[in-house]
Amino acid sequence: MTTFQLTPHPTSNRPAAPARSARPVRAGRLIPWLVVVAVTLFQLALAVPRQWRLQTAGFDLGIFEQVVRAYAGLHAPVTTLKGTGYSQLGDHFSPLLAVLAPIYRVFPTATTLLVVQALLLGLSVLPVTALALEVLGRRRAVAVGLAYGLSWGLWQLDQFDFHEVALAVPLVAWSVAALARGRWRAAVCWGLPLLLVKEDQGLVLAGIGALVFLLGRRRLLGTLTVAVAVLGTALIVLVLIPAANPHGVYDYAANGRWDGGNPITRLLLPMDKWHTVALLLGCTLFLALRSPLSLLLVLPMVGRFWTPAPIYWSASQQYNAVLMPILFVAMVDGLRRLRVGGLRRTGWARWTGWTGWIGARLVSLVPAAALALALLNAPVPDLSRPAPVVAAVHQTLAVIPDGAAVAASNNLAPQLTGRCTVSLFPYLTYPGQQGPIGRPVADWVAVFDRPQGFPTSPAQELDAIAQLTRVGYRSVARGGGVTVYHWVGAASPGLSPGLGQFSAGQS
Repeated sequence: MTTFQLTPHPTSNRPAAPARSARPVRAGRLIPWLVVVAVTLFQLALAVPRQWRLQTAGFDLGIFEQVVRAYAGLHAPVTTLKGTGYSQLGDHFSPLLAVLAPIYRVFPTATTLLVVQALLLGLSVLPVTALALEVLGRRRAVAVGLAYGLSWGLWQLDQFDFHEVALAVPLVAWSVAALARGRWRAAVCWGLPLLLVKEDQGLVLAGIGALVFLLGRRRLLGTLTVAVAVLGTALIVLVLIPAANPHGVYDYAANGRWDGGNPITRLLLPMDKWHTVALLLGCTLFLALRSPLSLLLVLPMVGRFWTPAPIYWSASQQYNAVLMPILFVAMVDGLRRLRVGGLRRTGWARWTGWTGWIGARLVSLVPAAALALALLNAPVPDLSRPAPVVAAVHQTLAVIPDGAAVAASNNLAPQLTGRCTVSLFPYLTYPGQQGPIGRPVADWVAVFDRPQGFPTSPAQELDAIAQLTRVGYRSVARGGGVTVYHWVGAASPGLSPGLGQFSAGQS
């Protein structure tokens, strides 16, 4: 049976540096932190202006602000954007979000979550760059760190609001870096909190345990880690989430069901899935395949590719962020293997032998090439002043008092979730009336005059807006294409809400 072994770092046999090199050594230790600062500033420049420009959304930034706001107030993590009394723990199991409560209590705004996410992504650069510094030297380490920090999987997370997986990215980065160093217990310790980030992160933890078993030959530790991952995920999906869900189910269980078709076809097709694979491996110039650490990609990708919903296996939104530290740490380990020839006699080398021709000389070029590729694909932060229409929208929303119950359009919701109880328009119950179950009462409504097409069709949204004045709302402010309505009393006592045809969406 073929076994995988991590070869020792070439730095482990180096002679001690002379005393006169102490200052350069200290300066070298600052390099990873300088890269962290640069990447954090880049991520901040991408994320924060989106909130100013109304480019964020209730699904999902507004949802997560409501959850963290509840934790900060020592309450259950209820999000009214999902429905009356809807616990976020009944949607996705993410109790680790509670660690954000103290800083949110000091800075209670949706922008705080975007800043924290940028900091988390920036911190994840530290273990990747530090490992590259040990293996490849300063210049190449800077190139690797920047290439990772600017990689498309990370900035797409920033481009789609805030997500709980931001907490997983630094945990995965430290865990995989520990695997690369042969620090098996540390790898497991960094990986265990992943179960508290989101239920699907158990797949990553199971992969970590499997590599501890295979690479480190720590049979007991690896077996226990896999067992904790499997049993923990089963407990979360089958017991904890349904217990917190208002319907007593796991809403995404259908994604894992087998429909009786060909499982191979379902897993490997359509070809869009291979496009995602090519983009993932391409950001490391396929050098990640030189390391057995790339096996950590398998379980998360199989889990995503098995689902019938294209959003999960596409190369968009937040779903690829946790794979980026795996890819780049594997690339660093792969470059080390190219240098020392540690895979020449293993089965893994035969599978990826086509990369053997690259040779030691390309060890110098690959980090720079990966950085160039990341720079070519990276978006340019828009730091220009928001348009006057955006200022008009903010002024219009200011008429809504703090603490009000508001039904808002998707892109207006995160402007209000920090100071109001917000639901998603048109899922509301009119004051004093009996609406559909789960729809919060709203005394105020804030909507775009032009329908956004989410969460209902434009025609349905226009009908719902037109009905507001008929049931008892009055327009009190308008500007920037946004109108604010306030409840003044039922114009026709016998009129029903009339929104029964809508059904709440899923995030």
